[in-house]
Amino acid sequence: MNTIITYRKASENDIDYLLDLRTKTMNPHYANSHLPTDRETTLQRILYQFDKAHIILLNDEPVGLLKINRGNKTEVFQLQIDPTQQGKGLGKKILKDILEEASKEGKTVELSVLKTNKAQHLYTSLGFKTVGEDEHSYFMEFQ
Repeated sequence: MNTIITYRKASENDIDYLLDLRTKTMNPHYANSHLPTDRETTLQRILYQFDKAHIILLNDEPVGLLKINRGNKTEVFQLQIDPTQQGKGLGKKILKDILEEASKEGKTVELSVLKTNKAQHLYTSLGFKTVGEDEHSYFMEFQ
């Protein structure tokens, strides 16, 4: 399968898609962490840093969300892949591209992951190191 990953800036028209995506991808982790999963809280998480949100497109079809800040350092706020597309290497490819770009620019990449989210194993396999934690999350960096 020849896959082409592209991105487009998220807009208000994407809110319903993003609510559905976040409910499917993140709410189980929030529930396991005993954090709120109601619609209003989910919407607030979507709207956080919304100007940095991009819809991930696979062959021009939406398959996820990448919310990223490229400043003095690169901060990955959110990376969500639709469950029907998980396990195919999309998240890994996206992260490898981000790490390669940041390395060329001499930037650190930062992200956080819920302790209940198995994605932390992907991050570790790519070379992220845990640099801190709180009750619910690990804070990770790649240099």
